[in-house]
Amino acid sequence: MELPFLNWLYTAVAWVITQIHAGYSTFIPSSSGLNWALTIITLTVLMRLLIFPLFMKQMRSSRKMQELAPKVQELRKKYKNDKQRMNQEVMRLYQEAGANPLGGCLPIVAQFPIFISMFTVLRAIAEDRAVFGMTKELVNSARSAHILGAPLAAKFFDSAEVIRSLGADPVTTKIVLACFVAVSSCTTFLTVRQSVKRSMAQMPDNPMAQQQKILMYISPLFAIFSLNFQLGLILYWVTTNLWTLGQQHWFYSRHPMPVVDEKGNITTPEPTNGIFTKLVGKPKAPAQPEPEPAPKIVRQQPTRQPRSKRTGSKKS
Repeated sequence: MELPFLNWLYTAVAWVITQIHAGYSTFIPSSSGLNWALTIITLTVLMRLLIFPLFMKQMRSSRKMQELAPKVQELRKKYKNDKQRMNQEVMRLYQEAGANPLGGCLPIVAQFPIFISMFTVLRAIAEDRAVFGMTKELVNSARSAHILGAPLAAKFFDSAEVIRSLGADPVTTKIVLACFVAVSSCTTFLTVRQSVKRSMAQMPDNPMAQQQKILMYISPLFAIFSLNFQLGLILYWVTTNLWTLGQQHWFYSRHPMPVVDEKGNITTPEPTNGIFTKLVGKPKAPAQPEPEPAPKIVRQQPTRQPRSKRTGSKKS
C-alpha cells in the first residue's frame, strides 16, 4: 500500500537509484545483475552514511548510561519498594546527565522511511509500473536483471509462472531467495546479540534483561517475513545488517565498556585490537600539554691559562 504523503520520498529514492544505476552502466551492462546489486548496495551505504551522526549520538548516549549505571543501581536499591519514585529518580538522573534511554531507536526510525520507499519502488518495478519518475527502460532493465540466477523483482512465494515470465528457473530462484533470507536472519541475530550483550554487561540488574534475551532469540524470526519481499529488498536488508554489525563492532572496540570497581571508581580499559581498530587506528587520547623544558645550568669554567702564567715562569 502506497502512502500518498510519502510520494516525494518515493520519487527521491527512485531518482537516486536511477542516477547510481546510470553511473554503473557506463562500464557494466545496464541489465546486469551485478549492476543492480551494486546499485542497491551503494544506495544502502549512502543511506547509512547519512544517518551516521545519529548512530554516534546513540552511542554517546549509551556511554553516558554506562557511566551512570552505578548511580542507577543505588537508586534501584534505595527505592526498591516504591517503583514510581524509583522511575522518577532514574529519569531525572538521565535528564541531568543528558542521557537518552530511547536514543537507540533513532537510527531505526531514521531508516524506516527509506525501507518503506525501497519496498514501494521495487514493488512498482516488479509490477512493471514506470512510476515515481522512473522510465520504462529502467523498469525493464531491473526486471531482466538476475542475481545468482534469481530475478531482482522475484519473491519467494511467487508462482512458477510469474518467475518464468521473468526469465528464470523457479527452483533456482527459490533456493537463492531462501539463502538470502537465511543470511538476513543470521545477520539480524548477530547484530541484536552484539547490542544486547553490551547492554547486559553495563547493567547486570536491568529488569528488562530477560525481555532483551527473548528479543535476541526472536529477532531472527522477523527475517522470515522477508520471504514475501523482492530479492532486491532482501539484498538491501542484508547489506544494512552487515553495515550495522561492522559499525557496532568498530565503535565497541574503540570505546570499551567502563569498569566499575568496588569503591565505585570508573576506569576505561584500553581499546581492543580488533580488525576495525587495526584499519582505522585507536581513538586519539586527549592532547596533553608538553612540559616546559628545564632551564639550562651554565657553569662558569675557569679559563685555561698559559703554563708560564700558572707557574710564574717566563717563556724562553
